[in-house]
Amino acid sequence: MVGSSVGFVEPTHDGRRPLQIALIAPPWYPVPPQGYGGTELVVTLLARELRRQGHEVTLFGADGSESGTTVCAPAGLAVHLGQDTQVLHEMTYLSRVEQMMRELGPFDVISDHSGFGGALITSLLAAPTLVLHTVHGQIGASELEFLASLRTHGGFIAISDSQRRSAPRLQWAGVVHNAVDVKSLYVSAANRDPRYLLCLARVCEEKGQDVAIEVARRCGLHLILAGKIEQTPISREFFRRRVEPFIDGEHVQYLPNVAGVLKARLIAGATAMLAPICWPEPFGLSIVEAMVSGTPAVSFRQGSAPELIEPGITGFVVDHLQEMVDAVAWACDVDPFTCARVARDRFNPQVMAGSYLRLYRRAMLTRPAPRGHVDGLTA
Repeated sequence: MVGSSVGFVEPTHDGRRPLQIALIAPPWYPVPPQGYGGTELVVTLLARELRRQGHEVTLFGADGSESGTTVCAPAGLAVHLGQDTQVLHEMTYLSRVEQMMRELGPFDVISDHSGFGGALITSLLAAPTLVLHTVHGQIGASELEFLASLRTHGGFIAISDSQRRSAPRLQWAGVVHNAVDVKSLYVSAANRDPRYLLCLARVCEEKGQDVAIEVARRCGLHLILAGKIEQTPISREFFRRRVEPFIDGEHVQYLPNVAGVLKARLIAGATAMLAPICWPEPFGLSIVEAMVSGTPAVSFRQGSAPELIEPGITGFVVDHLQEMVDAVAWACDVDPFTCARVARDRFNPQVMAGSYLRLYRRAMLTRPAPRGHVDGLTA
């Protein structure tokens, strides 16, 4: 900042000066989330690792988040997801974030993970504010039209090559795979007993819980379905008609929300993680959580699954239901410790943070943001 004295700055792990980073989480769940909240978990891991490496991170999130978070939303906003009130609560949160960034800046880079509303708000900040927006969702025709209309001051970050290929005309800064909390997950021995299958995902047709039930029936294995029911009329009807009638506690068990030790135990003890998805999922966190726990993931060939799973080592990618049934048998040949080692080398927070830092610094070289600016206004 103009007029400030210049002092010694401790270099980071890569020998360069620490960065001032604004990290924007979505407002729906705290960081870290207490159960469902994949994006919030990723943002938590990124913030922690960036701080561990010596960078100054200002994290914006919801009430109930861990210490060090700048709270700009009340707790419990998830009840508005899918409702008419969602947009107003989202815009209120982002308005507060923008005001707090004015007060707490300047920042070298704004790393936004808050969704399409955040992409819009940050695109309206005056140049030369450097913003990199991570796209965490699917990019269909409507999403592509919206994102392509935005003025970017750094570009978009994809969470998989598959997602990036789905929208080649966007201004992509790069691809960064999500990380998972490897410290909270553990590996069990290969001779797991009792044997069971696990499907860990929000309950909706695109996640294929009905297919998982049929796979388990053909395999003669107990199935645990874990995840919240997506609160849309279509998903509630899907659960009522195609999932709930099969939940008997003996063959199929349903757990609405799992977290912490219970979640880690369920994943580590499973024979395989089923992902019978029928949509181009940009990134499968539950797939990765399984693999880092030494549990092979078995997914249909959709979205990012082929780039996440290493066939025969961390799981299998299949094309139809009977192949998924066959792959459950093949899963017994996967060594859990090799599976976990390979996955942990790829999807740990250190790797993710390092990739983000490379994109931050590359963007700073091509579009430097003066340290005397927060959002295009002199600080």
